[in-house]
Amino acid sequence: MISSIPYCATDASCQRIHDLPLNDRPREKLAQLGPSALSNEELLALFISTGTRGASAIDLGRNLLRNHGSMAALGRLTVAMLAKEKGIGPAKASKLKAAFELGARVAREESQSTLLETPEQVYAAFGPQLAHESREHVVVAVVDTRLRQVASEVISIGTINQALTHPREILRPVITRSAYGFILLHNHPTGDPTPSNADIEMTKSLTKASRLMQVELLDHVIIGRPSHGRKPFFSFREAGYCV
Repeated sequence: MISSIPYCATDASCQRIHDLPLNDRPREKLAQLGPSALSNEELLALFISTGTRGASAIDLGRNLLRNHGSMAALGRLTVAMLAKEKGIGPAKASKLKAAFELGARVAREESQSTLLETPEQVYAAFGPQLAHESREHVVVAVVDTRLRQVASEVISIGTINQALTHPREILRPVITRSAYGFILLHNHPTGDPTPSNADIEMTKSLTKASRLMQVELLDHVIIGRPSHGRKPFFSFREAGYCV
């Protein structure tokens, strides 16, 4: 039997999950209809587990979404930042952060052997794991002659607006795997994928180094987030740099 999760701790006026109709209980709803049937607040409530006096677990999840705007924004928060939210604390913050990391790891596993022929395909494969990161990540996706990903590796993790790396570090996983080519990716935590001057100069240097090593730099894609009037990514190949 699935035990009920109290919405809140000790407040008798606060409704508990086992007081709800069976079909409205998050655990039972998930078991019967699958996770897609749950709202974001209900999914968060399953990880938050318990509420506080006067606020249910679903209320806490709803407050988190209202305060930060989206699940992606929550995923960018650190454990320390989550722990400061009312009713969360270190233990619940750790559970929530673990949930987001599990989602990112599933996305990374599913991206293996994915066709990376277009920047749209690159974004679809790596956007879920990179778009929510609060620091810049530099990632190399190694591909075969059919442009299918055979491996990916995080080369460096930087600050909120910079991730320092060198062409030799980027090329290392490509050379060691005797790969046909690779795609360089990095994210902009601000969500705006517009390249900086440093991004452009790095791409130019990497293009020259790749030619010397006789491997194909197929693209350099900056991962951002969707916004009205712009793509959520920037492709250097589309812009004419990786040629």
